[in-house]
Amino acid sequence: MLNEFKAFIARGNVLDLAVGIIIGSAFTLIVNSLVNDIIMPVIGAITGGIDFSNFFIPLSSTVTATSLAAAREQGAVFAYGNFITVVINFLILAWIIFLIVKGVNRMRASLETKKEEVAAAAPPPEDIQLLTEIRDLLKKP
Repeated sequence: MLNEFKAFIARGNVLDLAVGIIIGSAFTLIVNSLVNDIIMPVIGAITGGIDFSNFFIPLSSTVTATSLAAAREQGAVFAYGNFITVVINFLILAWIIFLIVKGVNRMRASLETKKEEVAAAAPPPEDIQLLTEIRDLLKKP
């Protein structure tokens, strides 16, 4: 059983998954910083500093607070502003990831095109050229 476990861990899939998770968590920090520190302040400046996260409807008459955190302590609230903020953050993240994937795909396509051009432009090896010439000579009547 120990050998099976070693074989399982040594597989490329498991290691690739581990690397993907580590890179993904680091990438999440980068994207969160981009959204929170660069993009959201610009959106806040455009919208006049509106903070959707504190928009809520009290579901209890005991809720009198003006901030969402305090209102949640007082009773039940319908926090639609927080949902709007999360949706906006998701759309921004999805757009950024789309642009990154689009750029990577364009770069890969460019590299593939260059590889094909190099392969097409490179003359065949000498032995292949000689065999081609022999074949062509044998075809002649």
